[in-house]
Amino acid sequence: MQDGANTGDTLQNFDAVFDVVVVGYGYAGGVSAIEAADAGAKVLLIEKASVPGGISICSYGNVRCAKDKDLAFQYLKMTNGGRTPDDVTRVLADGMAEMEDYFRKLGAVCGATISTTEEVGKGGNYPFPGTDTFYHTCIDAIPNFDARKAFPWAHSVVGGARTFKVVSDNVNRRNVEIWMKTAAVRLINRNMGKSNEVLGVTVQTESRGTMHVRARRAVILCTGGFEGSEEYRQQFWEGLPVLPCAGRSNTGDGIRMAQAVGAQLWHMWHFHGSYGYRHPDPAYPYALRVKRLPDWTPGRENEAKVKMAWILQDQNGKRFMNEYQPYTQDTSCRPTQYFDPVTQRYPRNPAILLCDENGRKMYPLGRPVSNDEGLRFEWSEDNLREVELGILKRANSIAELARMLGVNPASAENSIARWNTLCDKGVDEDFGRPGGTMARIDTPPFYGAHVRSLVSNTQGGPVHNARQEVIDVFGKPIPRLFAAGELGSSFGHLYLSGSNISECFLNGRTAGRNAAALADWADKSVKPERISSH
Repeated sequence: MQDGANTGDTLQNFDAVFDVVVVGYGYAGGVSAIEAADAGAKVLLIEKASVPGGISICSYGNVRCAKDKDLAFQYLKMTNGGRTPDDVTRVLADGMAEMEDYFRKLGAVCGATISTTEEVGKGGNYPFPGTDTFYHTCIDAIPNFDARKAFPWAHSVVGGARTFKVVSDNVNRRNVEIWMKTAAVRLINRNMGKSNEVLGVTVQTESRGTMHVRARRAVILCTGGFEGSEEYRQQFWEGLPVLPCAGRSNTGDGIRMAQAVGAQLWHMWHFHGSYGYRHPDPAYPYALRVKRLPDWTPGRENEAKVKMAWILQDQNGKRFMNEYQPYTQDTSCRPTQYFDPVTQRYPRNPAILLCDENGRKMYPLGRPVSNDEGLRFEWSEDNLREVELGILKRANSIAELARMLGVNPASAENSIARWNTLCDKGVDEDFGRPGGTMARIDTPPFYGAHVRSLVSNTQGGPVHNARQEVIDVFGKPIPRLFAAGELGSSFGHLYLSGSNISECFLNGRTAGRNAAALADWADKSVKPERISSH
């Protein structure tokens, strides 16, 4: 017999009943489901896309770990800039000290070869107290695993696919029911005037239409962020446009559902991203990220030795930033967000990327990622295919290239001349780019492109406490509602590379266990007074 609930003023039957419903199947959703199932819960895991993995599978797959939880806490507190409560930060720090053991336990299910290294990233990204306690744990190999065959829809580095293989194999070994092509639409909860306790979720399925699913114990939102929502990007960020480089299905669904039952939001301004190219096909949904280069730590500039092939100029032909920031893929979008109140425009977005023939030969200047069926763009090793496609423009002189890109030729030439002088000195006196990364731009033909601010993933969403319970606008937990992963990340100012992955595992572990530990809400003798679908 199906359980009943009121949606609006009309009593309706639930179409399916589970103990815990997890919304979103990336790392966080997978781990939440694993932990809830291990705690004895009957679990439903839903994903609105046709394929699992979210943007998790697009990551490098290396998880941040810590040798000392107290040192990790010191560092993480600095990265949050006072925007995250200490108890939430403390749980993340403590979890990072346990992360390696937990990751190895999950990896054993598929025979993964796992290693650790303190060289990748050389500790934290910034020289805050505790930085040296951090290291990465990564999967080197999985027997008989071919990422391209196992996840043909995922286009990224193999590390993300290996880590998702570990998660998905663990999910498949548990009592977890999975519904793909199933979008969560609204949370079902009691009358807002008396209680916002969450009782289930309304979903839209491809084959069965709209369904009301009862969650006897809790709902866990693991829907990711809002990088795929033009509306949210317009609403919360100043320097527009900001283009997504992955995750078009991450449209803020979890944020909307949580807000509808009273959730408070945090960190909505904070996103992880750099700059990249538009694809020549207007129908292609993503920007193409620039080449990922090794990170370096401020104070250790002399260790940054990899040449960056390009510089950036604004729309006036003037260089305006250190193109090789300590964590280029994280904060390089910020200088491009400048608004000029005199001209009423964003003169650095798009910016102009310039390099020469030597730079063109160094490495691929872009690195696309995606997790979509039937969508894949392979950047050529020598960048010549991108020239043919028009992503990169080519000219025999800087002046000619500047005209092609709509920049004042004289300004562009002066900027390049200044750059080459700085390269000869080996010191970037203008913006502090590490000397070992500098490369002259003096050998024709020259190459250039408009590059725009882009978002890899967002950090904002519903506020959660140390138990991963979603917090309402009055500072109280919303009963039976949890969030994990990118949906409302703890990071409120600066990001620590690999830590969103750790958050997915640690937050998912916490949310899954706490959700499964709750008693069935029907045990409280629920009266059919007025239960709303919000």
